[in-house]
Amino acid sequence: MVEQFDVIIIGAGLSGIGAACHVRRRCPDHRLLILEAREAIGGTWDLFRYPGVRSDSDMHTLGYGFRPWRAAEAIASGTAIRQYIEETAVACGVIDSIRFGHRVIDADWSSELACWTLTIATRDSDPQTIRCDWLHACSGYYAYDRAHQPRFAGQERFDGVIVHPQFWPESLDVAGKRVAVIGSGATAVTLVPALAEAGAHVTMVQRSPGYVVARPSRDRVADWLRDHLPEGAAYAVTRWKNVVLGQIFFQLARRRPRGVVRRLIAMVRAELGEGHDVTAHFTPRYDPWDQRLCLVPDGDLFRVLRDGRARMVTGTIERFGPGGIVMTDGTAVDADVIVTATGLEIALLGGMTLRQDGRAVDPAQAVQYKEMMLSDVPNFSFTFGYTNASWTLKADLVATYLCRLLRAMRRRGAVSATPRVGKRGVRRQPFADLTSGYIRRALPLLPQQGDRRPWRLHQAYWLDLAALRFGAIDDEMIFSTGTRVETARRQTKPAASASRT
Repeated sequence: MVEQFDVIIIGAGLSGIGAACHVRRRCPDHRLLILEAREAIGGTWDLFRYPGVRSDSDMHTLGYGFRPWRAAEAIASGTAIRQYIEETAVACGVIDSIRFGHRVIDADWSSELACWTLTIATRDSDPQTIRCDWLHACSGYYAYDRAHQPRFAGQERFDGVIVHPQFWPESLDVAGKRVAVIGSGATAVTLVPALAEAGAHVTMVQRSPGYVVARPSRDRVADWLRDHLPEGAAYAVTRWKNVVLGQIFFQLARRRPRGVVRRLIAMVRAELGEGHDVTAHFTPRYDPWDQRLCLVPDGDLFRVLRDGRARMVTGTIERFGPGGIVMTDGTAVDADVIVTATGLEIALLGGMTLRQDGRAVDPAQAVQYKEMMLSDVPNFSFTFGYTNASWTLKADLVATYLCRLLRAMRRRGAVSATPRVGKRGVRRQPFADLTSGYIRRALPLLPQQGDRRPWRLHQAYWLDLAALRFGAIDDEMIFSTGTRVETARRQTKPAASASRT
């Protein structure tokens, strides 16, 4: 006797709660369960507790399309985002569909039963087995229990504390201490001003520069619209404004990179003023959007650099010593605390093993379908957000298409839907073209893309909007019907209520 659900969503973070809300609203007759490996809602925004943790894009696009972001700050703290996710789960009635402390370690599709059988590790009992007709993975692309931590020569000789932002100790007091932050990405540019505000003497140590852009933490257009329009309309207009501006900037950066580079560097010079080596510290060797740009609200990073509360060192680390870091050019970075903001450890599908009739499925050997499914894998979907825009823009579209597909299957009496490359075939290409370290590390694990629709990744919101919200359901999708699954269902007990505990 095994519990059976219509839809199981893995992950209770931003994507998982959003998908659950879509299913609850659009497919209310589907039995829904959310499995969360950790003990709290929020995913990334509950896990990361380092000083200053915040969104790296505006909340009018990182927020859900169906629920307005009501706070004044467009660039929000991790605490505010976590609260927004939980409030959304309550408002949509999915909070009681979450089972915490339930980590999916294996998912096996049975062609005979036309359903998934999940093996689940729990915090206080033996592994459990649950079945579902459709499995949707919202577990992100990195491991929660480990981080990417390169080994530095001599680090065992360092007399101070070494911390990775993913596992920030609550008891760490940096006031009056010398702190070296290794990294040049979004985490590093967030930490440096936050640590300086906490009273630390901060040095940002980067191997090579990244593009850094200052942006107001509040959206004045959004503020004006909230004063003059109903809440939903104001939010929708602001969201579309930011989507359009973001896509215009991305296309401009791709087509005229030299001009965009000159403008970005000029903006940094204007922020820092005289006496700062912008060429060494803020002029990357790559074009904009070969890697993601780093956003600093209200120019907080530039402010602490101007004030002398933080400094930058750009170059290669030779080794750690007892008192800090030694660069290859001989520069010494004295430190009591070293923060290794060196990135994430990639773990696709939350480390879950995917199987089909007992045989392991390697996502890297599949071709992605509409940016949310795998070729030849039935009744399985996943969320992987944009690399050039807010993650949730893609997550909302994926959840919308999932609901369209679930309703179409009910209408047709189909028990499975399987993307399958047609006779035309596809020419395989890498999943993404960014040169960021976390993307390069992920490519061997990610599915490939094709050179034509519906197997091609657009990275363009309006093209995905047309395809996922309004496009065809059955282009190169194989639907199958059967009766054996009905017998299997009669042999299972009704799904129990999903408990938060």
